[in-house]
Amino acid sequence: MPSLLYLVKQLELAVRARLDELVRGHGITALQYTALTVLERHDGLSAAQLARDSFVTAQSMADMVRTLESHGLLRRERNPANRRELLLHLTEDGRGLLASVAAPVHDLETRMIAKLTEAESAAFRETLITAWQSLT
Repeated sequence: MPSLLYLVKQLELAVRARLDELVRGHGITALQYTALTVLERHDGLSAAQLARDSFVTAQSMADMVRTLESHGLLRRERNPANRRELLLHLTEDGRGLLASVAAPVHDLETRMIAKLTEAESAAFRETLITAWQSLT
């Protein structure tokens, strides 16, 4: 029987591949999509905070921010409390892109749990949260 770590990684790879397919037509990658969804929930993060919450390195995030900014999906503004720090904000185009892929992304999640009962799905979500919190 495969280890849980192996199974979690396989699920992550499958989700990422499907997500890449869904967002590719919008000119972004699954990792860029993840960063945009983090900003949607927590607008005004620093690049370092966004990197941590998006599961990428600071260097990868720096490249990603430049790309997303050049596509008009986010903007950088000086932090009024710390003028040396730039905060990242989702633009209206960024919000529009997320809205345009919301239904297909929801369908992907629905497909992933389609063989689970509602109770199993809720338990799966809670178990994943608990496992994640145990490591953070």
